[in-house]
Amino acid sequence: MHFAITADQERLLLASDAGIGEILEDIEENWNEDALSVSTDKAWDAMHRCLSDGTLDPDGGEYPLSHAVLGGRHLHEEIYVVHLTVAEVRDVAEALSGVDEAWLRQRFDAIDDPDYGGPHDDEDFKYTWTNLLDVRAFYERAAEAGRAVIFTAT
Repeated sequence: MHFAITADQERLLLASDAGIGEILEDIEENWNEDALSVSTDKAWDAMHRCLSDGTLDPDGGEYPLSHAVLGGRHLHEEIYVVHLTVAEVRDVAEALSGVDEAWLRQRFDAIDDPDYGGPHDDEDFKYTWTNLLDVRAFYERAAEAGRAVIFTAT
């Protein structure tokens, strides 16, 4: 799940050493801005691989596309809680605007990581592409709102 968080929420997350779980729980439970969040279900895995170097390495690939899902500042050691600043959100939004279906398909077909658990077929690609379109629109809204973003997955 991606959330475009407020400046206050961002300050709390970045200042917290141990209470990140509680802050995240509060964000998730009290979220009421559907336009400033997006769920990618399981598509985030293939999406990150396509936008980076084909792996789940958060440092793989080139900025800013590599930061759309797992790239960025990791705030938790046991689960994915990845933070992007407002400036990074703008960079990602701009970079995602240039991603078309043919480019993503080429990257998807090139995934060669034995750790990828998806079916890696036409249906999986369509699922990834559809979710990428949602993520692209989300980043555009987050950038327009001047919000930082966190991505969470367990």
